[in-house]
Amino acid sequence: MASAIAPAERDQAFILHPFTNLRTHQETGPLVIDRGSGVFVSDMDGNRYLEAMSGLWCTALGFDEPRLAQAAMRQFERLPFYHMFGQKVHEPGIDLAEQLIALAPVPMSKVFFANSGSEANDSAVKLIWYFNNAVGRPKKKKLIARGQAYHGVTVAAASLTGIPINHRAFDLPIANILHTDCPHWYRHAEPGESEEEFATRLAQSLENLILAEGPDTVAAFFAEPVQGAGGVIVPPRTYFEKIQAVLRKYDVLLVADEVICGFGRTGNWWGSQTFDLKPDILTCAKALSSAYLPISAVLVSAPIYAAVEAESSRIGTFGHGFTYSGHPVSAAVALEALSIYRERDITGHVRTLAPRLQDGLRRLADHPLVGEVRGVGLVAGVELVADKARRTPFTPALAVAPKVVALCQKHGLIVRPLGNTIAVSPPLVITAEEIDMLIARLSAALDEAVPVVRDLAA
Repeated sequence: MASAIAPAERDQAFILHPFTNLRTHQETGPLVIDRGSGVFVSDMDGNRYLEAMSGLWCTALGFDEPRLAQAAMRQFERLPFYHMFGQKVHEPGIDLAEQLIALAPVPMSKVFFANSGSEANDSAVKLIWYFNNAVGRPKKKKLIARGQAYHGVTVAAASLTGIPINHRAFDLPIANILHTDCPHWYRHAEPGESEEEFATRLAQSLENLILAEGPDTVAAFFAEPVQGAGGVIVPPRTYFEKIQAVLRKYDVLLVADEVICGFGRTGNWWGSQTFDLKPDILTCAKALSSAYLPISAVLVSAPIYAAVEAESSRIGTFGHGFTYSGHPVSAAVALEALSIYRERDITGHVRTLAPRLQDGLRRLADHPLVGEVRGVGLVAGVELVADKARRTPFTPALAVAPKVVALCQKHGLIVRPLGNTIAVSPPLVITAEEIDMLIARLSAALDEAVPVVRDLAA
């Protein structure tokens, strides 16, 4: 029986929302999304929005791809659930693991399945610790991530995340998690410092940290090719080349967090290919199934798997896994998504349209509120500043980016505020005309925000 109470009121009564000011939510209520088509979604009142964040960086194939729904239904009818515990498996899981190994940017050996990017990164942490115990290095357990990194919200993943709001009041980070410099040249370079010089300084800073902690205690370095939720931070020139040289010097594993960048977002299958990363472990999620069902994966190299296998034999089992690891319906949908990416040459489509998005957004750099526009492929960030010449950020209390995002929504555009940055990450199937619409709506919202911001600053 349908409830007589409006959905928004029931939401406020019953749901604890993620990444939400809960007090504000109780005062203003939600936007209730009712349906989707292509790159657009519509609310309960029929208002239509260009969804320029792919939901949460994830709905790569848009909001009404029939082949994904059909793949799910076929698998539901054949085998709606089975697990991978105790030497049991199903064919969709086997097929998906085989394809992921074939697609990997560097040779990988095995795939472990989970359900979210957070779970994948937490699993990578446990695998690294398990691996170093297996090879007789019980002290080599410390993990390094970066300021403004985002690796998830489970306990270990949230500790790796380098964003203060993910730590405050949660008693995080846990022990053995360290952070090094955020590679945001615009925000953190010294006066007159080139991108290459900035990258050299950050690599030296990483080496100094490893030496201070003791190389025999540092196990791994976690990195997103492009730092997504931290503000769409694109690495400066030569950064990963220099960082990886330090990691090799001290036998520190590299974990590539491809949760946002994987499956075409940067114009290649993997962000690791775009920025020439050679990871020992790779985590992925989101676009793996175009977000139609939850699934994530951890790809591990042959040396890591060999040690994990030997240790599981000594213990009697590999004591880690999830009920829904490699869920057959999620795996079937992911397989269909991979087929669509290949058949429609989604990476080629991204490379073709990337200049239109990036150049179009960079034209906004002259706007009085915009300090920097940065991005690659079909992901970008527009950073708002109080003073363009001095690069002075707006104080968080003014909530300037959220106000601009609210104006975008008024203009029929959904984007996301990340500090002072407005993030843009549209479905990979977006067209040239839709990119022009995205930029026009964002530009209109920025123009409308100018007097609002002026009043705030007065």
